[in-house]
Amino acid sequence: MQRISVLLGLGVAAVTAMPAVAETKIRMATSWGGGPHLEVMAKGFAERVETLTNGEVQIEVFPAGTIGSPLKVTETVQQGVAQAGHHWSGYDYGIDKTAVLFGGYAGSMPSEHYIHWLFEGGGAELWREWRLEEFDVIAMPCGSHSDEIHMVSHKPVRVVEDLQGLKLRTSGAWAEIAGELGASTVVLAGPDVFPALEKKVVDAIEWANPAINYSVGFHKVAPYLIMPGVHQASSAQECVFDKATWDSIDPRVQQLVETAARLNVLDVWMKFNNDDTVAMRQLADEGAEIITVDPSYIEAVQAATRAWEDKTAEAEGGWFAKVLASQRAFVEQWETAGSYRSEIK
Repeated sequence: MQRISVLLGLGVAAVTAMPAVAETKIRMATSWGGGPHLEVMAKGFAERVETLTNGEVQIEVFPAGTIGSPLKVTETVQQGVAQAGHHWSGYDYGIDKTAVLFGGYAGSMPSEHYIHWLFEGGGAELWREWRLEEFDVIAMPCGSHSDEIHMVSHKPVRVVEDLQGLKLRTSGAWAEIAGELGASTVVLAGPDVFPALEKKVVDAIEWANPAINYSVGFHKVAPYLIMPGVHQASSAQECVFDKATWDSIDPRVQQLVETAARLNVLDVWMKFNNDDTVAMRQLADEGAEIITVDPSYIEAVQAATRAWEDKTAEAEGGWFAKVLASQRAFVEQWETAGSYRSEIK
């Protein structure tokens, strides 16, 4: 009995002597004023991180503009104002056009191809290398969705000529390509998009997939929904971390954070894809007029996009050309899928 008591005492002493697990508390800036981008994607990622790391990493998510500019999240992290950020990488288009290739852009591959390119075709690794080399931050995809609604508009758009003079809120490569097709484009941060459409500061906006658009209520202030989302067939949201903060985290825990990001990409992608099917019925039931553009419109967008890709790859070279080549090769690889897979009609 005495020996057992001694052993128990030693065990209690050993447990008591164990050092407390270090907690890393992180402030995360975002581009999102609210809605699913903030609540589902950003906060969902933070919750997964805390769960998988057993509280060793705790992320406090801040709405757009609370910490830094919603269109300059990467810069906010680089300057150490926040230790992490959640945004769409394409908002850095003005700094490095490669950003839109990772975030999704006009003419980008379908969302299923894109998810596979990220995790099976080396896309996520290229993303990490590019951000580290060019911005000195650690980056990873941490959310995704499928095709966006092409436009929510006060004016009908059916053929490319309807873009002439159309004041369109957009961002990234589509702002440049749509401008070449005749639109007058303007870039606005998330919190400014709804009031701009409501007050007719712009004629039309593009924002996100049907489920997110429905939740924001754009259809309540502009009657036309223009389909399909040729300006962005796939999308991923990006999480960036200050390198010093990231390096301070134990490698085992870093892997758990990356696992949380990958889970968030897949779970959010499936959730929104499923929710989109419901949202499209709700939009129609609530009186939105759904317009499918003429095939000639799609052909014009595709041609303008390929010309933009080639011109930009030649002018930029470097990372842009490297990532574009990777994506084009992956799309070509997936052409074999058409020989054995049926399409859902």
